[in-house]
Amino acid sequence: MADKTFLSWPFFEDRHRSLAVELDDWAAGALGDVDHSDTDAACRSLVTALGEAGWTQHSAAMTGERLDVRSLCLIRETLARHDGLADFAFAMQGLGTGAISLFGTQAQQQEWLPLTRAGKAMSAFALTEPQSGSDVANSTMTATLDGDSYVLNGEKTWISNGGIADVYTLFARTGEAPGARGLSAFIVPAGLPGFEVVERLDTIAPHPLARLRFSDCRIPKSALLGQSGQGFKIAMSVLDVFRSTVAAAALGFARRALDEALSRVSARHVQGAPLADLQMVQGHIADMALDVDAAALLVYRAAWAKDSGAARITREAAMAKLFSTDQAQLVIDKAVQLHGGDGVRRGEKVEELYRDVRALRIYEGASDVQRVVIARQTLAAHLGGQ
Repeated sequence: MADKTFLSWPFFEDRHRSLAVELDDWAAGALGDVDHSDTDAACRSLVTALGEAGWTQHSAAMTGERLDVRSLCLIRETLARHDGLADFAFAMQGLGTGAISLFGTQAQQQEWLPLTRAGKAMSAFALTEPQSGSDVANSTMTATLDGDSYVLNGEKTWISNGGIADVYTLFARTGEAPGARGLSAFIVPAGLPGFEVVERLDTIAPHPLARLRFSDCRIPKSALLGQSGQGFKIAMSVLDVFRSTVAAAALGFARRALDEALSRVSARHVQGAPLADLQMVQGHIADMALDVDAAALLVYRAAWAKDSGAARITREAAMAKLFSTDQAQLVIDKAVQLHGGDGVRRGEKVEELYRDVRALRIYEGASDVQRVVIARQTLAAHLGGQ
């Protein structure tokens, strides 16, 4: 059984504690036998189920409301502990509409957020391009103003929910200035003329991923999110919130791996005694428990700081994502090792976790990018204080 003592930490209010317990109970019943054989169908079914149960109401905020980052993190941690694809399905409802929550007009929010929050429409976040992954300022996709329309040309790749989303938050170059200052954000519905899914991408942990192409694809001027030239700011503001939730998902994977390892070493006997009696095994368990608690402290510090009114939590979110994703990989690797041959056997939970966790160290800012972010933030704070 997963440790829940962290819910007594002062980061949380009673409503967060109730949320975590209620979701855990729901997930234990609803996610016990998710069919992953058809990834697209599974994601659609999961979004519908999460919506009908009311969990996706937490994924976005309407005008006058605020995203509660602690709730987002608790939901992702809990879902990840039960089923990685369920976490993915929830996460994309939030990431895909994050810019609409934070920067959308009331009309834009009213058009899309009631649908995504109810699980009746799926969303995606289209930022990455073939030649610009972490280097967002190097984006080359263009949005050219032509009368009352913008004309989109270019490609996006590694887009989660690509091909099955109903709406995309898309970033393109509008040319107000070079580099980051010349990007803008747009709301792009699926199915427009000139919008093509050119490739579906297979990964070690199957998720809906695609490469998209836009060829003279027209969208109305009203599709612009915020102001033209604000695209980089919008993207970074969204990631500032949702990087903490990636860390929370990694934490959920790590907690499940620790639970699986504890069950294994308690039940498995070697030379007449449980594996848990071996000092080397106890050392591994100690390291795993330490990494889980340290990750949780970083995750919920970042979430609490944002919910407490911090304008930006760039440093805190980067620290949480870097540590939680890297250490979750190590925790899961130890769990696999403690399972012996069964640890690499298809169908074992720890084998599934081993595949699930790897992408988290890459998407929404790879680990080395987070190191750069942390270093720059730390240096800037030092120099600013001199």
